[in-house]
Amino acid sequence: MVMRTLTTAVALCCGASLAASAAPAFAATTATPASAHVSHQRYRNPVLVDCQNQSTVRPTALIIACGDGNSRLESLHWTRWGPNGARGEGVNVVNDCKPYCAAGTFHSYPVVVRLANTQPWKNRGQGAVFTQMTLTYPGERPSVYQQSVTLPLGR
Repeated sequence: MVMRTLTTAVALCCGASLAASAAPAFAATTATPASAHVSHQRYRNPVLVDCQNQSTVRPTALIIACGDGNSRLESLHWTRWGPNGARGEGVNVVNDCKPYCAAGTFHSYPVVVRLANTQPWKNRGQGAVFTQMTLTYPGERPSVYQQSVTLPLGR
């Protein structure tokens, strides 16, 4: 009986503690108009989400093939980045996977990168994320790609 009373008391204390700690978190989410404006300004520019689900803005390098790393962007230089899209130039380094990926050779191709279609970032609950990437090859390109290819981006 003593053990049951002690267990009940501990459970009640834990519940009260959780309720007390939840109150400040709830209060923090009910922002005043001034602080809501600051929050909106902070997330005005969309982000690009990398393979580790981390946000990045104007990255200089980015892995495209998250599963195996056989396609990546390097030496990226961005000329535009904003809520209406982003544009950059760099190099797409792609494994030809011949005769198979582990024995393949990486080749570099100049590329123009465009990011578009911003959507709310559901994983973080605030801000916007690009959900579409278009790669355009002004010259030589990987044999498995068209001159311009559009890829969906995770969010």
